[in-house]
Amino acid sequence: MTELDILLPFGLPPAELAGDLLKSLDSPSLAVLASRTKSEDARHEVIDEFRRALPHEAWMASRFGLEDGLKRHGCPPLASPLMAAMQLSPEPGTWFVLQPVHIHIARDHLVLTDPRQLALQEEESRTLFAIAAPLFAEAGKRLLYGDAATWFVEAEDWRELATSTPDAACGHNIDIWMPKGERERDWRKVQNDVQMHWFDHAINEAREARRQKPVNSVWLWGGPSGPGHGKTRHYDKVFNLSGSLQAFHTFVPAHGDAADATGLLSSASARNMLLLEALLEPALTNDWGTWLTNMKHLEENWFAPLLQALKSGKIDRVTLIATHDSRISRFTATRSSLRKFWVKPSFAPLCP
Repeated sequence: MTELDILLPFGLPPAELAGDLLKSLDSPSLAVLASRTKSEDARHEVIDEFRRALPHEAWMASRFGLEDGLKRHGCPPLASPLMAAMQLSPEPGTWFVLQPVHIHIARDHLVLTDPRQLALQEEESRTLFAIAAPLFAEAGKRLLYGDAATWFVEAEDWRELATSTPDAACGHNIDIWMPKGERERDWRKVQNDVQMHWFDHAINEAREARRQKPVNSVWLWGGPSGPGHGKTRHYDKVFNLSGSLQAFHTFVPAHGDAADATGLLSSASARNMLLLEALLEPALTNDWGTWLTNMKHLEENWFAPLLQALKSGKIDRVTLIATHDSRISRFTATRSSLRKFWVKPSFAPLCP
């Protein structure tokens, strides 16, 4: 028996735009998968829009045994498993993820820009890391380099800080999502020191000359994290986990990448999970034209062939977990549920 869970961040349209977006959406297979479902498995949940992790991030944390850290600190404790996924072997301690970011000034508040937009190069990142490391060392904190977009900091006395994922915070007033807790002033001091040292650095001057956003701050999240946390009995294999979510590779027997449904089905195990992130970045930047374009590509490469595989019996169950910034919905389709010929395919279930 082959089962597949598909996690689709921002697969649900925002309520205020749902009517217009769904009228323009060309994805008939998605309409079938969302409509002809097992009635007992159609679930919808409203999430606090000020939560420190997006619904799909919280779902992943709960699904993979990190719910305790999520409930206590609001943010999935991904630092240690992410280090393991990146084949780093740090000394034991309380670790956080630290990301170089751009924060811009709005009319009366500060806003975090989606870190993906920085496209930070390895040489740039290592230079900025070399500047930041001694500033953290002065505060008794140790930095570890992961890759151009991802660093780590060991900070035992920050373990009670509540932090937020960058995706939850970006595009918003950062005051709400900044680290909160007894040591938040210590964090803000180090953050401010880094900002001052990076402000007029030649790297940022060169980036601005190329019309790229300067790297002017750091974002703390993903902790407190230590070894020995996380597990799952739900999946034998996961597909297409990238960025910080590759941390979940450490909790499953196997993982891989697939460009389309054919590639996935050729290497699937019994219980599989697939992450489709193509809608995430356009949704975070309110680029709904690209959202529609990417949804069409998902229809062609994933939804249509998976629906056909379900009809033919190559796969036995497909569960779609679709989210927005404050909602999560689940739709389970089986070969038998697809026989509900009296149920007209519709996008209505995507906006309950």
